[in-house]
Amino acid sequence: MKLNEQQFLSQIEKNKGAIIKVSRMYMDNLEDQQDLFQEIVMQLWRSYGSFREESLFSTWLYRVAINTALIYLKKEKRRPDQHELTKDHDIVEEFDFEKKEEQLRYFYQAVQHLNAVEKALIFLFLEGQSHRNIATNLGISEVNARVKLNRTKEKLQQIIKTQGYEF
Repeated sequence: MKLNEQQFLSQIEKNKGAIIKVSRMYMDNLEDQQDLFQEIVMQLWRSYGSFREESLFSTWLYRVAINTALIYLKKEKRRPDQHELTKDHDIVEEFDFEKKEEQLRYFYQAVQHLNAVEKALIFLFLEGQSHRNIATNLGISEVNARVKLNRTKEKLQQIIKTQGYEF
């Protein structure tokens, strides 16, 4: 295996969780999540040669992953066989605590009600990105990123409450 391939695979393994989060945020059923995961990895590989290491690999990955998800989502909406939101689809390992599993399920169900930009905001926030990095990734001002993020978090809380989940 070439050094380039080894480096890429190592980076993908380190950042696998971020790709899973994007997949879960933009797709509501397991098959679509897995397809999107593969599509993101494929797009990352295609674009890897253009990664100039001017930023962290993870920052570059976020941008590629979100852009790929948005394009995939547009294609998905054109498909006539849309899937309904189902209750329990997990890509990640089983959690030891039922409470945490239930919280995640409610969270990802609620995220499905957000628009594409709101999903990107929440994803980048969950990845620990600063308001400045979120703004850069989304092409908006830092103040706008901060305001949109706060509004999106409030919206997400309201969605979760209307689903009947008690904090």
